[in-house]
Amino acid sequence: MHYKNIVCKTALNKISLGVPYKYDLNIYRGCAHGCKYCFALYTHKYISQNADTAGYFNEIFIKTNIAEALEKTFRQKTWKGDIINIGGVTDSYQNIEKETGLTRQILKLCIKYKNPVTISTKSSLILRDYDLIDELSKTTFVGIASTITTPYDDLSKILEPQACSATKRFKALQTLSKTSASIGIHIMPVIPYLTDTPEAINLIYENAVKINANYLIYDKLNLRGDTKKTFLNFLYKYNPDIYRKLVKLYRDTNAVHEYKLNLEQIFNAARIKYNVTPHYSKYIKQKLPKKTKPVQCEFNLR
Repeated sequence: MHYKNIVCKTALNKISLGVPYKYDLNIYRGCAHGCKYCFALYTHKYISQNADTAGYFNEIFIKTNIAEALEKTFRQKTWKGDIINIGGVTDSYQNIEKETGLTRQILKLCIKYKNPVTISTKSSLILRDYDLIDELSKTTFVGIASTITTPYDDLSKILEPQACSATKRFKALQTLSKTSASIGIHIMPVIPYLTDTPEAINLIYENAVKINANYLIYDKLNLRGDTKKTFLNFLYKYNPDIYRKLVKLYRDTNAVHEYKLNLEQIFNAARIKYNVTPHYSKYIKQKLPKKTKPVQCEFNLR
C-alpha cells in the first residue's frame, strides 16, 4: 500500500445529483477496501496521470490540509450550513484514518460550527468517534449509513476483501443507534444471481430491525466505465456460470428492466414484512436548522 500526502484547494465538492445534500467531502483519494464493484474507480485518473484501476486500491492520497480548508469555508459569510456528506466516494474510515485522525478533526469542526453531516462507511472504525457523533447529533442532523451488500460474512470477504465483516457493520450501526443520529443501511449494489436472493435480502431487513435502523435503501448493480471491466474480470474468475448469466442479462435492456421489476417485488415484500421505511427525509426535517431546506430525495451514494 502506498500513501501520498497532497494539499487540497477546497474541502468540499459541490454536486448536483438527486441527493439530500449539496456538498461531498472526501478526505482520501483511493480506497483500501478493494470492493470488486466499486463505482469510484474512474476518479483516480483525475489525480494521478499514471493511475489505473488497480492503483485505486493500493495508492491512497491523503488531503492533509482538509480540516483547515473546511474551516475556511465555514467562516465564509456565504456558508449556509448545508449538509456535508463525508465519504461519498472514498471511505473516510479506511485503515489509514487510524494514523491521520483527519475524520475526527472534521467532526470536531462540525461540532464547533453546528454543521449537519451524513457519513457513509463500511468500517467499524467509526466507533472511535462515537463521542463526537453523539455530541453533534444532539445539536443538528447526523446521518450514519453503512453499505451491506450481503449478510453473509464469507461472501462479504470475497466482494469487499479489506472492509470489515457485515456482522461488524451491523454491530457498529447498532451501537451508533444509541446516539441521536439517523441510522441507515444501503444495499448497494444488489448483484444479480449473487446477492439478490429473497433469503439474503430478508436477513438484512431482519437485522435492520434488530439494530434499530431508521431506513433501508437499495440499488441494483450498475456496470459503467472502469467498474464494468474490473467487476466482470473478478466475476469470471470467481464464478463463470454467474458471469455468463449476468453478461447475458446486461446485454438486453428489456431483461434488465424485467429484473428490476422482480427485484422491486422482493424488496417491497420485505419492507412490508419488517416495516422498515426507505424514506429518511423526515429525519432531516426534524433536526435540520430551519435556514437549510433539505432536498426531497431518498438516495445516497454509498
